[in-house]
Amino acid sequence: MKLVFAGTPEVAVPALDALIASDRHEVAAVVTRPDAPAGRGRRLVASPVAERAAEAGIEVLKPAKPRDEDFLARLREIGPDCCPVVAYGALLPKVALDIPARGWVNLHFSLLPAWRGAAPVQHAVMAGDEITGASTFLIEQGLDSGPVYGTVTEEVRQTDTSGDLLTRLAFAGSGLLVATMDGIEDGSLKAVSQPADGVTLAPKITVEDAEVDWAAPAMRVDRIVRGCTPAPGAWTVFRGERLKIIQAALVQDRTDLAPGELSAAKNNVYVGSGSHAVELLWVQPQGKKPMRGADWARGVRIATGERVGADGVR
Repeated sequence: MKLVFAGTPEVAVPALDALIASDRHEVAAVVTRPDAPAGRGRRLVASPVAERAAEAGIEVLKPAKPRDEDFLARLREIGPDCCPVVAYGALLPKVALDIPARGWVNLHFSLLPAWRGAAPVQHAVMAGDEITGASTFLIEQGLDSGPVYGTVTEEVRQTDTSGDLLTRLAFAGSGLLVATMDGIEDGSLKAVSQPADGVTLAPKITVEDAEVDWAAPAMRVDRIVRGCTPAPGAWTVFRGERLKIIQAALVQDRTDLAPGELSAAKNNVYVGSGSHAVELLWVQPQGKKPMRGADWARGVRIATGERVGADGVR
């Protein structure tokens, strides 16, 4: 089939690469979000998908909105049979959905109908799911509600951050997307309606959502830290400033600390929770680089009984 691929971030690049490598399909163009400011200089930078497409000599379309008439006209000129989508980042209007004869097919990083929305992997980690996966489905006007072509499953490991899990799903999902394109092309694959039961939603995780509640059980603290890594980053307050928590570990044999209470040893620093303690392995103080938790604790000279959290002000 002639394809127009839609995607923006790094996580979409493996799928684009897999489609480019396919000998059954032609990636005629790529649709991605417009260049965005990045870095300290805030200069405009092309998306990872745009850069990869340019390297491969593929036409790149960057509409401000996918309902822009110039974009729709160019899409009609190209005449794609199907438009595979991975994390494009904008809602597609019906006028765009109607252009390819076989529709727009999304690779979504959950086992639908679970975790419909913008942050399925983060929510899966934060909810403590043991198994997740990826699904390909035909895009319709509803939120990730279209009929499903296929799925792959992936175990959620006990130490997985959302970044770790998403990286594995990006590569597993790329194979699923190519297989879906193959099955649509030869007629061997039919989309099946999603069940009405089991629907859960995965809205974008905000910075406010990523604040650690030290009164929660340690298992919940651990899931928040892993689910919010690398973005938006779990955090707490220490002496009135934000402290980012990059990596933590459960400490089952310490239950002597109150929620948020700090305890520093020579090579470790612990925080109490609503159950047992949590060790801070890597942290990032406001305005500084990431550092080991023990090094941070030595530098700030934690006082007896000092705490992190909403009342973590000296």
